[in-house]
Amino acid sequence: MNLNSIQDRIGSASISLTESVVAGESINFTITYTAGYFGIDDTGSIKICTRFATDMGRPQFTAPDQPNYVSIVASNGATLEYRFDPKANIRPWDKTLYIKVVKGFFREGDQLLVHYGDPISGCPGMRMQTFCEETFEFKVLVDAFATCQYIEVPESPVLSIVPGAVAKWKAQLPTMRRVNESFRLQLKAEDRWGNPADQTDFRLRFSPTQSVNGLPSETIDVSLKDGVLFFEGLSVPVPGDLSVELHDAKGDHVTRSNPMRIIEHSELVPFWGELHGQSEETIGTNSIYDYFAFARDKAGLDVIVHQGNDFQITNEFWEKIQSMTQQFLDEGELVTFPGYEWSGNTGLGGDRNVLFFQEGEPIRRSSHVLVPDLTDLNNDCNSSDDLFLALKETKTIVFAHVGGRYADIQSHEGNLERSVEIHSAWGTFEWLLQDALRFGYRVGIVSNSDGHKGRPGASYPGASMFGSYGGLTCILARKLTREMIWESLLRRHHYGTTGNRMYMDVGVLMNNPGTRFIEDPKLGDTEVESTQKCIMGDIVQTADSDVILRVEIIASAPIEKLEVRNGLKVLETVRPYKKAELGNRIRVIWAGAEYRGRGRETVWDGCASIDGNTIEAFTPINLYNLEKTIQQPNPGHLEWKAITTGGFGGFDCMLKDPQAGTITIETAHANCTVSVADIGFQEKRVDAGGLDRHIRLVRLPDTNPHHHLVLERKIPLISSGDNPLYVCVTQEDGHQAWSSPIYLFQ
Repeated sequence: MNLNSIQDRIGSASISLTESVVAGESINFTITYTAGYFGIDDTGSIKICTRFATDMGRPQFTAPDQPNYVSIVASNGATLEYRFDPKANIRPWDKTLYIKVVKGFFREGDQLLVHYGDPISGCPGMRMQTFCEETFEFKVLVDAFATCQYIEVPESPVLSIVPGAVAKWKAQLPTMRRVNESFRLQLKAEDRWGNPADQTDFRLRFSPTQSVNGLPSETIDVSLKDGVLFFEGLSVPVPGDLSVELHDAKGDHVTRSNPMRIIEHSELVPFWGELHGQSEETIGTNSIYDYFAFARDKAGLDVIVHQGNDFQITNEFWEKIQSMTQQFLDEGELVTFPGYEWSGNTGLGGDRNVLFFQEGEPIRRSSHVLVPDLTDLNNDCNSSDDLFLALKETKTIVFAHVGGRYADIQSHEGNLERSVEIHSAWGTFEWLLQDALRFGYRVGIVSNSDGHKGRPGASYPGASMFGSYGGLTCILARKLTREMIWESLLRRHHYGTTGNRMYMDVGVLMNNPGTRFIEDPKLGDTEVESTQKCIMGDIVQTADSDVILRVEIIASAPIEKLEVRNGLKVLETVRPYKKAELGNRIRVIWAGAEYRGRGRETVWDGCASIDGNTIEAFTPINLYNLEKTIQQPNPGHLEWKAITTGGFGGFDCMLKDPQAGTITIETAHANCTVSVADIGFQEKRVDAGGLDRHIRLVRLPDTNPHHHLVLERKIPLISSGDNPLYVCVTQEDGHQAWSSPIYLFQ
């Protein structure tokens, strides 16, 4: 008897809900398994599995009046043992509710009833996943013979997860356009978890900072299908900096767009890319078609790349990936590249993102562990050294990545590995860049999401282990074509952000002409050109002992600080406000990670107490998970639940008195008591072990109007080795951005 004939008689599973479920809502429902011809033998078991990517509430079985309570009964009275294990099945169906028959057995027709969010004793419900999915599946696997050989029921129960009500609005502009050049404004409505949400019959008025041809000047009625509306064919007749504020019919503020620079002429234009994300065919959510469509139609991206884990990519899916990149390529509107994530174990090199210039290249996997077709096994590259060797003569770009596995960049090939990814939904990893600089590599900086939730370019972390909003890479290119974007990626002409869209211009002016290298001269012969100016990513030899660094930032929120860096050293921390502007606002930040690997999450649950003063208001920073919040039980006390995975979170608190009292911070990793009067312009820091884990406090102006920062500094150069000059910008809303280093040497 083969497995197919067993599957036909293994039983069936059904779900009590047929209507759509709102993302993140708490509900109750029942999955019923009905035993088939074979029943289930004594000590046999059932698994109900959901995808790794889901952030549905974790089932619990001991507190029936608390969220996510699950009760399980057998219709025939058999005794059951059960548990939840987040990694008890083959990926991507990792998250497993395991149910074992320990006394008794099932005959045909006996039923197992699994009540999710069972309300009978007061459970408020099972909190559903926070992102949309048309087919949220509960995969039911049965070990009918008590052999640990599981067989899937023919049809798995499915729910449809849809967006909730509109909670916030976003307005998105390009970052730069030339005078009278056409552009569009994207308006997006999102629910509280960041899903695009429908909105009808809403009245809006646009308030641009300068005149925009084609933008409605009066209050208009808007209806958003699938959460998005585009205003096409706009233009600006004169140079300047544009942002658009939106107000509702009552005149109340709704949202403000990102900044846009209007310029007479520019050789390079910023284009926004998401170079790393996954779909349901590997470990993500929704189909690969949905992935590319979301990037184009809802995220407003210019460049999009799909990066599935290689050991899950079948030959058929590799062809599908390339078919999708061809289908969605629309030069001038959207640029795509085929690629995949080489997902080797860290000891063999760790995660690398592989991008090909065009379709037609073979996939070289780290292994075939989840690919049953072994006909192309000889193409495998089990180590990153093998991968670099195999890709040597191809038109390929590689990025080092930190995900579940992290890249060990002791293994490196500079002609291929052009950049390191220092931010994604997994967290912030400046240590990866620091490793590269210590090794003397000349790499750029990219930020992406590695998003698993089907929202490339707008990747909220939801309520899962992903602690950060997904990043974006801003690519400075001559045109939005494959060739021009590829050229910019090769030359590191880009900067990375934590998902915000800011204008960033970083350049160096030399006293005397220097030599700019098109490729890294450490790696072989290359073309050269003479220049006195260079931009982010350039490699330049100069006879000058010092250079002028010029920086201009137009941020998407008020600027907290900018760090000027030469390699591993912070040369200066610049704040756009003066000491005299400081007010009653105190910023408390927790940051860092446990270590580099999968278990990097640091739990910062804690509290802050004010003695001799009062907290009049507070604002959370980087707390995207709505289940990890800050509460104020009394005027002198805050309590919170929070995690970091390499980045930072925290809060601003507005004190009644700017000088009085003390503030005490208590967490599992660090505690401190600081006089409020001693908190000033410079940060106070308390180290907490781990990987750059710490708490810091600083005083800010009550209101910070500074979105724009222009900086010019004379930078003395180190005479031996490289001078990797770059900046890191931190906004008050918690977003950051990093320019790719300019590599200067004498």
